[in-house]
Amino acid sequence: MFRRTARSLLAFVMITAGTVLGVGATAGAAHADECYTWSRTLSQGSSGGDVTQLQIRVAGWVTSGERLSYDGQYGARTAAAVKKFQAAYGLPADGVAGPQTFGKIYTLQDPDCTPAHFSYGELNRCNSNWSGGAVSAATAKANALKTMWKLEAMRHALGDVPISVSSGFRSYACNSAVGGSATSRHLYGDAADLTGSPSFCRLAQQARTHGFSEILGPGYPGHNDHTHVAFDPSPYWSAPNCGI
Repeated sequence: MFRRTARSLLAFVMITAGTVLGVGATAGAAHADECYTWSRTLSQGSSGGDVTQLQIRVAGWVTSGERLSYDGQYGARTAAAVKKFQAAYGLPADGVAGPQTFGKIYTLQDPDCTPAHFSYGELNRCNSNWSGGAVSAATAKANALKTMWKLEAMRHALGDVPISVSSGFRSYACNSAVGGSATSRHLYGDAADLTGSPSFCRLAQQARTHGFSEILGPGYPGHNDHTHVAFDPSPYWSAPNCGI
């Protein structure tokens, strides 16, 4: 709690200093964040790795059925996602990522770049090195990070209610042990089985507006005790008991 409070204070000082010094319109940050520091304001037409880093953190703020690309190109969809992120956290919603937007992100992320309410450990109960799946260990871990930021958006949209992840990344061995599908997205690190205080149907319904392309819930075989969300190149939603 102390660390997060301190990071919030640093972000406030950063934003205030930028305004006082007249650099708020051009500078993205005034201190080195432990995870990642943006050094410029980003808007439509910007491109680069810093845009990709931003896209990872706002990909959960899209419209129903939409998926944001992690392509490093600040187009209309990225601007719209930034605008929704800004509005959700009480910032001026102009679709331009500057000091206030980055400051808020800094308060939401931990030094390992995971969002405030989710962790790598929660997304991987299989092994310690993310190996043995359908993709490289590095890709599986990177996919899990993207999933966590979508879940953070979903959690906030639900009123900051706790969402628990009962299963995330699985190696082929772990997947086989639990009877998972041979084509399970868990093998790619971009899937999460959700439990927690919202009903499974509420989770499935909410997931539609946070960038998940695979949603399986109550009424779908084997999914009456959780809601499964993932990134699937071939979108598929099925939770018949929830109207999906």
